[in-house]
Amino acid sequence: MPFVSVDPTTEERLASFDAFDASKIDAALERARSGFQSWRHTSPAQRAERLLALADLLESGKNAFGQLMTREMGKPLASAVAEAEKCAWVCRYYAEHGPALLEREPFESSGKECWVEYQPIGAVLGIMPWNFPFWQVIRAAAPTVLAGNVFLLKHSPNVPQCAVAVEGLFSRAGFPNGVFQNLFVEVDDLTRVLDDPIVQGVSLTGSVRAGSAIAAEAGRRIKTTVLELGGSDPFIVMESADLDRAVSTAINARMWNNGQSCIAAKRMLVQASIADEFERRLVEGIAALEVGDPKQPSVAIGPLARRDLRDQVAEQVDTSVAAGARVLTGGHTPDRPGWFYEPTVLTDIPDGCPASADEIFGPVASIFRVKDLDEAIERANATEYGLSSAIWTNDPDERARAVRDLVAGGVFINGMSASDPRVPFGGVKKSGYGRELGPHAIREFVNVKTVWVGED
Repeated sequence: MPFVSVDPTTEERLASFDAFDASKIDAALERARSGFQSWRHTSPAQRAERLLALADLLESGKNAFGQLMTREMGKPLASAVAEAEKCAWVCRYYAEHGPALLEREPFESSGKECWVEYQPIGAVLGIMPWNFPFWQVIRAAAPTVLAGNVFLLKHSPNVPQCAVAVEGLFSRAGFPNGVFQNLFVEVDDLTRVLDDPIVQGVSLTGSVRAGSAIAAEAGRRIKTTVLELGGSDPFIVMESADLDRAVSTAINARMWNNGQSCIAAKRMLVQASIADEFERRLVEGIAALEVGDPKQPSVAIGPLARRDLRDQVAEQVDTSVAAGARVLTGGHTPDRPGWFYEPTVLTDIPDGCPASADEIFGPVASIFRVKDLDEAIERANATEYGLSSAIWTNDPDERARAVRDLVAGGVFINGMSASDPRVPFGGVKKSGYGRELGPHAIREFVNVKTVWVGED
């Protein structure tokens, strides 16, 4: 079955690529084996030089890469260009800080000398999503290859041109053959990849279902996994908050990337005393967002990445409305070519409906009124997810409570949940485990080897 690229704005077929057969998969695994044997013996400083070259290529080509992302999955062009810039940033972060994080670490012991070394383990299979088609790949690959591993990319089938472009970037940056490879493999062929001894880890960003399935397969083979899965992130607004900033951030936090972000502000929990005003301003701001061709500078909301994804969002909204939710703006599929959905705000949402219980992966904001922080935290935690969270308050006690009691991998106070190369990113509960980014990511796929030297 081919990997097909379709422009979600026009529904035009752009390109297709044949899936690898068994011989191509085996050849790629052999290249990974050979590449690892040479790459693992290079110094972290030498690997850092290649990452810096990769950063330069990303920076100089950001406009072209942005156009590719926009055409293949529909994100607004400005955010696509910013994605390429952020990829350059993460490469530079690991080039500058990674070698020090891999230095031997001394420990006290009963022997003459004792230390820990951080050594590479082999090939890491990266199973990556379409919503940030460059960033998700680069943020996983940069620390992995800096640690001395090689990387095998299995990208989402609807962004094959992005996958090819990223592979080409690694080659142009001077990474040796086999260090980074794109694999056009079907899901059914992933077990063939996992069976190979060179593959010692899997990094997956995707749905809970996909993460659970891959973790089970990796677990049967005793191979390390890092999972970054779904999210239904709370965005709490208390009456002490700066309402202007909270509303403007809420709009961006929910509608960024056409609402297709795991850390989007999907559930807005607003203190009842300010809920009317927050609601009014939010609706006003979201209703004013221009929907259309994402290549146009004035457009804030482009199409969703695939027809089935758009249809799923529409079904979730319709089901929530049928259950009693009220639409304040949007709530319809526009009558136009492309896989668009109107920016939408829902309120009066009953428990158990999709807008309350599920992750809506599109431009839909759900508002819930809460009487106080106790109820806000209770509602925030009443989900199977625990990726990130945000709270808007100028009360020091409320801030401390949020940090202590919100069950999530991150708590953002008076700010928008976001990833940053310098700090760890990941979740708890069904949002996954392990950490990407920051100093923690580079030690996810290494052998933490203890060396003990006895007295002479």
